[in-house]
Parts: sequence; C-alpha cells; structure tokens
Amino acid sequence: MLAINGAKPTVPKGSVKPWPEIRREDVEAVMKMLEDGYIRRSGPASKELERAWADYVGSKHCIVTNSGTAALHMGVAGVGAGPGDEVITTPFSWTSTATCILHHNAIPVFADIDRYTLNISPEAIEEKITDRTKAIIPVHLYGLPCDLEKIMEIARKHDLKVIEDACQAHGATYKGKKVGTFGDVGCFSLSSNKNLPGGEGGLFVTDDEEVYRRAGRIWQFGEDRQEDGSRKYNAYGMGWMYCTTDTIAAFTLSQLKRLDWINERIRENCHYLSENLSNIKGVRVPPEFPDRKHVFFIYKVLLCPEDLGIDLPPGYFRGKVESALRAEGVEIGRGEFIIPDMTLFHQKEGYGHGCPWSCHLYGRDIEYRAEDYPNAMWSVQRLTGVMGTKPPNDLVLMRRYVEAFHKVFENLDELLANSGNEVKKWKPGVLVG
Repeated sequence: MLAINGAKPTVPKGSVKPWPEIRREDVEAVMKMLEDGYIRRSGPASKELERAWADYVGSKHCIVTNSGTAALHMGVAGVGAGPGDEVITTPFSWTSTATCILHHNAIPVFADIDRYTLNISPEAIEEKITDRTKAIIPVHLYGLPCDLEKIMEIARKHDLKVIEDACQAHGATYKGKKVGTFGDVGCFSLSSNKNLPGGEGGLFVTDDEEVYRRAGRIWQFGEDRQEDGSRKYNAYGMGWMYCTTDTIAAFTLSQLKRLDWINERIRENCHYLSENLSNIKGVRVPPEFPDRKHVFFIYKVLLCPEDLGIDLPPGYFRGKVESALRAEGVEIGRGEFIIPDMTLFHQKEGYGHGCPWSCHLYGRDIEYRAEDYPNAMWSVQRLTGVMGTKPPNDLVLMRRYVEAFHKVFENLDELLANSGNEVKKWKPGVLVG
C-alpha cells in the first residue's frame, strides 16, 4: 500500500536537510562585516567578490548586483538593446528571462526549446531572427549548458549579441570553459536556493569595455562607475539602484570557497538518482553530455504516461505521481510554466498603454500563444523537480528517494484506481497544463 493511502512513508519525516548549509565560517564572515561597520552597499566585501568571481569564471569585469534579474537587465542595456529592438529567448524559464527585456523597452521574442535538453533550440532561434533582432538570451536551464557552439555561430552569422542567463548554472562548463563567458554578457543569481547562495543578489560579467560602461550606468543611478568606488553624482542616462550590501557579499564569498565541493556533492547525488531511476519505465532522467558539466540546480525528471501505455492526460498523471511521492516523503518542487502564456504577454500592457509593444519605434504586431511552443508545452505537462539533492543531504537520502520512486511506480494500479472518474472533473492548471 502507498503512503498516500495510509501506509508508512518511505522517507522518514525530517530526513531532508535544508539548503543552504550555513557553517560557522559563513556566520563569522557576515559578523566581521557587521563588527567592522560594513552593512552599506558596495564596500570591501563586494569588491572582493567581484574580483573573486571574475577570476573564477575567467572574465575581465564583474559587478555584484542585488538580484539575478538586475544582472539580466544590465545585460540587455549593456549590449545596447532598447526601444524597437527584439531579443530572442526561451519560453521555458523563470519570468525574469523575458521581463528583463521589457525593462529596457525591447520586445521579447520566444524560440521553442529542445524537448530532450529543455534548453532553447538553436534551430528555433534562427527561425525567429528578423531585421529587428538585437540579441539572444540563452538560459542554461537547471544547470545544463546550452549548445553554445551553435548559438554563438548563429550570433556571429547575424551580428547579434549574446546574454547568457547562467542564473542556475554556477560552475557549469561547456567544453571545459565556464558558462557565462561565451557571450557578450554572463548573468548569475545569488538567491538562497542557488548552488552559490547569497540570500539574494546577482553577478554580472563581461569582457567588453563598452558593455561594462553601459551596464554600470544601469547599476547605479545612471552614473559612470568608478573603479575606486568614488562617485561624481552625474547621471548620463537612465539608471536604477542595483547594488547589494557587504553582508550578502561576505556570505557569498564564504560559500564560493566551497562551490566546487558543493557542485560535486550535488552531482554525486543526482548521478545516483539517474543511475537508479532510469530503469523505471515512465521516468525520464535529465540528460548529460561528455562536453558539458551539468551542475543540477534542480534535479528534474519527466513523468511520461505514454511510455507506460497509460492513456491519461500527462498533467493529470504527473500530479497523481507527485502527490504519491510527497506522501512517501520525497520533496517535490514547484510546477513549471510557459512565460508567453502569462497574462502580461496576452494583454501586452507592460508600462501601460501597450508599452513597449505600442512604441512607434517598433511598429509591429506580435502575438504570444502557448501553442506556438509545442516542445515547451509538452515538457511543462510532464516535468517535476526532486528537491533535497544539495548537501548536507547525501546518498542515504537518495537511496530512500529511489525506493520511494520504485514503490510508487510499482503500485500505479493502486494510485490510478479512480482516475476514470477523476479525469472527467480534472482541469489543467493555469499556465502549467
């Protein structure tokens, strides 16, 4: 009998340890900033983090920001995208990947994903290029690098800028090189659930001096960024306040010292899951490639009823399996969504009065429909996330997770016993299918 029907759960309560793992050295790093009076923004810890992250990924410039969203907006501005321009990105990511384009009055254009990798399809990118296209934002989703060689080749062919959304891919590599350093800009998030957590924050990297100058103006009130931290208090253009505090920078620096170790522990856990879940019919584990290092921000699996010959709506089947796994003690993450299926993109209001879509500098009509991205729609109905793969969780927990998966899939008849009646009443969730 399954736990959802009253049996004992496979994973005992309290087995999953929370993330981030906060150690004594992390606390001491933050306390030192407080004791030294550095709770302000852009102090010595922020400068040290900028140098450390630039060295880690191999970039010339780094700016620490208050969010990954801010870093992405700075990237859009830095490459010169603005009113009348189009920027191509994936429909299958966090909202900020698209709204950062709107933040600078450019128009998001979505290119469908590859159903196998879940990353943006290079072929779909090329189909979406017009005379208005200024840049591409590929997302290294869940820590798996995109096919950067093909994307960069397309960018060079069409003279386009590339902003890498690496917010979920700290330390991931493509052909031995850190992601975030292939395009004109790399953007990372430091929110508390990331492999490199800071609480909240972001990192912007570039090798381009002009991109760095433009991005710096967005970062702080439109002012030119001075390397010594001084200010001239003169705005040269529109700017925001995207700085962060030294307490966050200090915590991130402490975590950065363990990032490679953290990533390897995550990879060990996820590899164990893949090795032991791949033999369950109906479960498709995340792909890996010999030329890419996947850092598994979240371990995502596809739950596919068609692989089992089960004629049920995929979203319904996924929901039933998720409920059973949760009852067994497996932590299951949030559902996914298709960005262009959000109300924002249906109504196209933006800043009001239809801006930026109604801007005379654009002068085109664009429609956003979920059905235009069939691979994203297929994936969103089947995808679920397995949480608890980050340290200090280890193979002890992973073994229990595997046992829970096997238990659920070996008892699908019990789980789906009333599905005939339930499906008649079931309706797909908003956005997620």
